[in-house]
Amino acid sequence: MIQLPDQSASFVLIAREGSDSVELLTGDVVDVDLLADIPLTAGGASDGAPQEVFALVPYRQVRERGFEAQDDATPLRCIIVDRHEHLPFDELVASLPHAPIALQDAGFDISDEDYAAVVERVIAEEIGRGEGANFVIRRDYTARFDGDDRTAALTWFRALLEHERGAYWTFAVITPGQILVGASPEAHVVAQDGIVTMNPISGTFRHPAGGATKESLVEFLSSTKETEELFMVVDEELKMMSAVCSDGGRITGPHLKQMSRLTHTEYMLRGSSRLDPRDILRETMFAPTVTGSPMQNACTVIRRHETKPRGYYSGVAALFTPNEHGGHDLDAPILIRTVYANDGALRVPVGATLVRHSDPQGEVSETHGKAAGVLGAIGAIDRDDAVDADAPAAPVDLAADAEVKALLNARNARLAEFWLNPQGDDSAGPFAGRSALVVDAEDRFTTMLAHQLRHLGLDVRIMPWSEATQTDADAADIVVAGPGPGDPRDGSSPRISRMRALVARRREQQRPLLAVCLSHQILADGFGIDLAPLDSPHQGLQKVVPVFGEDASIGFYNTFTARVAPGTTRVDDVEVSADAVTGDVYALRAPHAAGVQGHLESILSRDGIRTLERLVAHAMA
Repeated sequence: MIQLPDQSASFVLIAREGSDSVELLTGDVVDVDLLADIPLTAGGASDGAPQEVFALVPYRQVRERGFEAQDDATPLRCIIVDRHEHLPFDELVASLPHAPIALQDAGFDISDEDYAAVVERVIAEEIGRGEGANFVIRRDYTARFDGDDRTAALTWFRALLEHERGAYWTFAVITPGQILVGASPEAHVVAQDGIVTMNPISGTFRHPAGGATKESLVEFLSSTKETEELFMVVDEELKMMSAVCSDGGRITGPHLKQMSRLTHTEYMLRGSSRLDPRDILRETMFAPTVTGSPMQNACTVIRRHETKPRGYYSGVAALFTPNEHGGHDLDAPILIRTVYANDGALRVPVGATLVRHSDPQGEVSETHGKAAGVLGAIGAIDRDDAVDADAPAAPVDLAADAEVKALLNARNARLAEFWLNPQGDDSAGPFAGRSALVVDAEDRFTTMLAHQLRHLGLDVRIMPWSEATQTDADAADIVVAGPGPGDPRDGSSPRISRMRALVARRREQQRPLLAVCLSHQILADGFGIDLAPLDSPHQGLQKVVPVFGEDASIGFYNTFTARVAPGTTRVDDVEVSADAVTGDVYALRAPHAAGVQGHLESILSRDGIRTLERLVAHAMA
């Protein structure tokens, strides 16, 4: 019988996907303020011996990126590992408590009606006003239980090991005042031997009673909402990959992530990086699957619509392990599908991804499904036959079905080959020897834009709108004014005003300028072209549109548009490519300037790199 650490000790138990053992980590607890303070060397000295560290990173840490978050003082908690053992799975399970734990006063902290109302407000007031493409708003399932927190957590951990399937990490963390147990499906970021991997998961199929069938799974995979939801989070995580990886990141997939009560769709993103793993973790805070996009404004929207701080929900558990090169590898799953135990109280935070065509009742149902996935696995609610450990593995069989495979593979036909294929040396691109300044208007699509511009040979710098000076702009051969959230007509916004001034100055100088999305609208307004809100936001929408004599398949994330009379091709000395019916302007060009409404850098822009090269060539001609 395996003996676990005593009641006073802090420790972590981890069962990783595909492993036949459970890892036990023990050590002293140290709370630090910043990710850079995580002590990867003994004594914190630069010349100290490398040491293994397990860290719990709370959501409030996103403030390190300058983003908004309620400060609930949840600690950035580290365990300095002094013992790391691999315990036999069956022996460990047999050593864990298993007496049922009854819950009392169970239910969501926000009623279904109130949560549905929040969904409606976010769609109307945030997505409908151009604040972003998607947002995740959470609610908590809460209950009381008898007994001590440690025993409850270990009981639930045993239940997860016995009844859950498909988790990336199944884990229990026992520390003073912070006890967590969960089965996370998602490896948020992994760095090993210089290769960074991210695993965006989105789209939630809640198995019907009795288990999934081919028909029900095919219906889920055929859903436009679920497909576009996955594409949007891949775009958002590629922004992060492009910030930390020299080669931007390559997409593989899609795959099915099958668990006991839920099935998700997922992609894998891989790229090369030499950054410190703590810096990789900082630049990838946090997963868009539990925040939204664009990330910075998603944090602002969460702050507006969530009444309680998030604690560790949507943060990460991070294991830093010394490697043979003298550095550290990183394995960091996202903290979702997690139960928190505190003084006899249980809490399970869950959220739904809200997009332009979300149905409020459907999103309510999704939160119930996600909570049930955890609660059923730990035995807090009844398990049906589909979750029994001895039941046939129906989801695994369905994943091998030819029609299911075809539906998954068909998704890639919509995506840009640029991000699906290996990318070669960019030093000989058509604009080699020229420089570009990319101005970030609070949408990190700019990192993907910069990567594509480098692929075209440009020497690229990215600067936030609040820091980019006229001197910086003057030093660049071309300025790329980037996308961002908000209403381009809002003169009260310091960010919009600054982008207007930058675009206007570049036009006055008659120096090369490319304006994207929000900045394209600002450029069009400067040429006297009307701006208007769309009847329905284009968030993650793929369209084939005319771009100066060529049809291009491009991804759109916009709520506002520049608009001319249908059939218009010129406004004074400005040439426009617009929709023949609506007059919505997809692209414009004038001497030394070009603008594009779509996101040429998006995975949805199959003709993105070709169109980007054409527009840059015009601006720099």
